[in-house]
Amino acid sequence: MNLYEKKLSEITTKVFVDDMADLPLGTKGYYTNEHKIDLILLSRYLSTTAEKLCTLIEEIGHYHTTFGDITDQAKVENRKQEIKARRWAYRKLVGITDLIQASKQGIRNRHELAEFLGVTEEFLNDALLYYKDKYGLFYEIDNYIVYFEPLGVIEKFF
Repeated sequence: MNLYEKKLSEITTKVFVDDMADLPLGTKGYYTNEHKIDLILLSRYLSTTAEKLCTLIEEIGHYHTTFGDITDQAKVENRKQEIKARRWAYRKLVGITDLIQASKQGIRNRHELAEFLGVTEEFLNDALLYYKDKYGLFYEIDNYIVYFEPLGVIEKFF
């Protein structure tokens, strides 16, 4: 069972997921709570498991963080809710402790890291930008310093 299938099995008791939806081109996923039924639609055109996973988790982020119809991204409030759901997804799939674990496993570049985490490189890069915006160039946790630019992990010894 890959990570996408694992995450899918974890949420299908709360949310119905259709991962073969016929969504408009360019739309990867969609969450709705129409008629009090939680439904996530994933485009059938998503070509990789990593793409499906990233989209699924972002839509779960909408389930947890947004309300109402936010499809009109011309509205500032809707864009804020979109960003909130994406950030939720970044924290779930590219956690700081995950970066430390990857370093311990010998992962040394972004391509390997994206593969290790099961995400797309685009999603990984966006997550790292999010962390850099939030924390600055690095973040200290326990005996580690995680650098976001350039990407790296240093273990502190006392």
